[in-house]
Amino acid sequence: MSEAASPRLRDRVFTSDEPPSTIDEWIVGQRGPRNRVDPDRVMDAFVEEERSESCELAPTATLFLTNRECPFRCLMCDLWMNTLTETVALGAIPRQIREALSRLPPARQIKLYNSGSFFDPHAIPPADDAEIANLLSPFERVIVECHPAFIGRRCFEFRDQLRAPLEVAIGLETAHPEALARLNKRMTLNDFTRAASRLVHAGIAVRAFILLRPPYLSEEEGRVWAMRSIDFAFDAGASVCTIIPTRAGNGALDTLVKLGDFSSPSLESLEAVVEYGVGLGRGRVFADLWDLERRAEPPLQPRLMRLRQINREQRIPPALLNPGHA
Repeated sequence: MSEAASPRLRDRVFTSDEPPSTIDEWIVGQRGPRNRVDPDRVMDAFVEEERSESCELAPTATLFLTNRECPFRCLMCDLWMNTLTETVALGAIPRQIREALSRLPPARQIKLYNSGSFFDPHAIPPADDAEIANLLSPFERVIVECHPAFIGRRCFEFRDQLRAPLEVAIGLETAHPEALARLNKRMTLNDFTRAASRLVHAGIAVRAFILLRPPYLSEEEGRVWAMRSIDFAFDAGASVCTIIPTRAGNGALDTLVKLGDFSSPSLESLEAVVEYGVGLGRGRVFADLWDLERRAEPPLQPRLMRLRQINREQRIPPALLNPGHA
């Protein structure tokens, strides 16, 4: 599909029960090449401190597993860049985890993020679940990510194989129903609510990923709907919300920037949204600061330091003095 066809797509609302359509083709058509990745090694791994459920700063290992691309072609997603086109061989994911943990410092919690859904059988072979669970036995909490479509028996069986509590992160993205539909995520707000309810009733914690200013929303709308999305996530049973500034770079969003349908949010908006969420006192709210160091927007370092402080302490520090200066 040509770039000129995109404006017609902006007025089209795609529903979760609709078969794959021209928007999938358009999104894939805007992409550049994938990065070369090794099926026996994680894409990245590091340890950072995160405020835990018990209000302690817990060293948390985050592993970005290498596996097959997610089956959903979300408009805003750039995770496909570091994925494979085929399912990894049996045993590859345990090898990735084992190798990554061998070179990381000790941690109390672990996040296994895989650019899609942990319980997607084409991403993580189900036959590896028992070995994965065994490798995770030293940790006090295990966090994975998953689309509501894959929340089912395998999720609950994996919970039973773990020694530690399980937490599942779901991309709510936005509570704005039309903006969510236009993301081509093949998920409705009801889908999120039902999945969260099933998890909570099974004793599994829920973390919600929320986009700050997805496509087609203004800066002010982006702020307002991110705040409403925090409310929606907590109402649905989430105990953690992570606010992710929507960023270009995946091809599709770069095209929407040229068309005037998308612009990255400001750090000021990120601060305001995270402050709102933390101020509710309903659960932990984190700002996703990945990649923000490349932003040239002033005052970069003071705002980043303040956001890091909010993440660590889960309280709102004094406002910046002279916010217009770096």
